[in-house]
Formats: sequence, structure tokens, C-alpha cells
Amino acid sequence: MSVLVVSGTSTDVGKTVVTAALAAALSAAGRSVAVCKPAQTGVGPDEPGDMAEVTRLSGVSTTVELARFPEPLAPDTAARRSGIPLVTRAEVLSAVRELDARHDVTLVEGAGGLLVRLGAGGFTVRDLAVDLDAPVVVVAAPGLGTLNHCALTAEALASARVKCSGFVVGSWPRHPDLAARCNLDDLPVVTGSSLVGRVPEGVAGPDASGFAAAAAGWFDPDWLETLAS
Repeated sequence: MSVLVVSGTSTDVGKTVVTAALAAALSAAGRSVAVCKPAQTGVGPDEPGDMAEVTRLSGVSTTVELARFPEPLAPDTAARRSGIPLVTRAEVLSAVRELDARHDVTLVEGAGGLLVRLGAGGFTVRDLAVDLDAPVVVVAAPGLGTLNHCALTAEALASARVKCSGFVVGSWPRHPDLAARCNLDDLPVVTGSSLVGRVPEGVAGPDASGFAAAAAGWFDPDWLETLAS
């Protein structure tokens, strides 16, 4: 199984852009890529969601969104408030395994942080990783406070015996402050996992072809090669 779960230390840390960058980089390496979003929140029925953004930026067209809820809340809360049925763990696993059977790499983008409840029964991104025996790459913010968030996420993964594939800074500032610069050295120390990428802030603009062409350069080449092998 070639599944990689993309989670985050919290919301708004750049998971979708990192997912798009990984999809673009793996595609450029000649791999067929699919992307699954179990639950999309904060988007209306006819509005483009995260999977549309992944396709726009990466060119990867095989994407699956299993549930959508209009309010920008945790998926299980948004589902209850909207009256729309919650997505089930079995539905997500079936969709991911079907994609995995037909593609070299399947990326699964979570919602919010690792332990956000995605659907029926309160299952989480971590639960999916356990079921799929898949590693998790964690997207983090660059600045002050991120070391604690990253360490907590690393502990949550280790407690469930889920492999942490590494950490990626989801939006690396053009002018990083002292905390951001120090975090590059400190993050691997406090988490026990490597920093495997930095996606520059502001890259998800209208120049999608430029994004796709540059994406591989935002990740550690040896790490990226292991995903593509």
C-alpha cells in the first residue's frame, strides 16, 4: 500500500497547499497520484473546495471528496449542525483502498489537527492511519508556539504506533523571525522526526504551472525519492 496521510498541528497551517505540492512533485517524478479528502468543511455545495485547489495547483485530476459541510467547524460538529449524514470510517477506508489499487501514491488530506473527529463514531485522521498502516506527514506553522504543537502531535502518533514520515512547514515566511529560524533546528529535536520540507508563503497564486514546476524543490530530495519509489 502506497498511502501517505497529510495531517497538521492545527487548522490553517497549509495542509492543502502541501498536499498539492506533494502531488505535483510526485507527478513530476512519473508517479500516478490520487488525493482523498474525507471531509470538507466551510464550503458551500457549489463552491470549489480543497480538492479543486489541489487539482488547480498540481494538475492531478483524480481526487475524491467524501463529505461536505457548509460551516467552518470540525467535521462531526459541522455535520450535526447541518443535518447532513456524517461520513463513516468504512466509507473512507474503502475509498482510499480503491484509489490505492489504481495509483502509485494516494494522499489523504485530513481536516485540522491529528485528533479532530472526522465522522461517525468520532474516528480521527490518526485512526485512518492505523487502519491503513500508513505513515503521516505533519504540516506545521513556522513561528513561536509551533514546537509545542509539533511535540504533542509527535507524541500522539507514537502512542498509536503510527509512523511519522516527517514535518513540513506549510508556509515559510519571506522574512522569517528569530523563532522561525530557530525552529528549523529545534523541531527535529523536540519531535524525533526530520523536517522534510518548507513550502514558501504565497506560492498558491494564479501561476499554477510555476507552482507545479517548483514543488519538488520545497522538499528534501531523499525523502521525496522514498515516496516515489
